[in-house]
Formats: sequence, structure tokens, C-alpha cells
Amino acid sequence: MTYSLTVRDHMMIAHSLAGEAFGPAQRLHGATYVVDATFRAAELGDDGVVVDIGRASEVLRGILSPVSYRNLDDEPEFAGVNTTTERLCGVIAEKLVAAARDGSLGDAPLTGIVVTLRESHIAWASFEVEL
Repeated sequence: MTYSLTVRDHMMIAHSLAGEAFGPAQRLHGATYVVDATFRAAELGDDGVVVDIGRASEVLRGILSPVSYRNLDDEPEFAGVNTTTERLCGVIAEKLVAAARDGSLGDAPLTGIVVTLRESHIAWASFEVEL
């Protein structure tokens, strides 16, 4: 059995994607993502929660803020890589893992984190990390 808690935020970015497979997305374009961060635990922490909602929301906002309203093509962190929805899920998830490990999310016994970016009501991608 697994408990989970999800917090939601959003980010607006601009980027372009290199490669014929991306068709018109090779040109600079914008994207607005709804970002879901799901935290999983086999048992609840001492406070009876997977992770504090406020703390999780704050950490997620701190990860998204530096790239929101930015052209990712200009960001050194993404130099030389396509900032696909899948890749962005992985980047955000790894930063949440670092936050979990450094105590920023409290001391809840997390077993996994899933990040889902929704590009639209019909397309989204996720990345899952086991802890």
C-alpha cells in the first residue's frame, strides 16, 4: 500500500526543439505547463501526512520560478539539449529528490516522487523516481 499527496503549480516558458521530428516546434514557441508533483510514502510521518502541503508547494514554486517566463534556449542549464516535456519532468523531479534528501520537504519517509507536466488537456508526460 502507498499513500500519495500531490501539489500543483504551473510555469510558462518559451523554447525551440532541434530535429526534424519536431516539425513546427523547431521554431521558437511558448508553452504553459500545469505541473503536478506527487509524493509517495509507504507510511505516514509523525504528523500523519506524506509531506506538508505548504512545504511541498513552496519547494515546487522555488524550482519553477527560475525558469518561468524564460526562454529555455537561453538558460545555461539546458544548453545543448532539447527541453522536451519529458526532459523537463526529469529535471524537476531530480530537484525535488534533492529537496527531499536535504530535508527541505521535512522528514517524511518518502518512497517516490512523480512529476507530471500537462501541455494541454490531451497531452502530458511524467517522470517517476523511487527513493
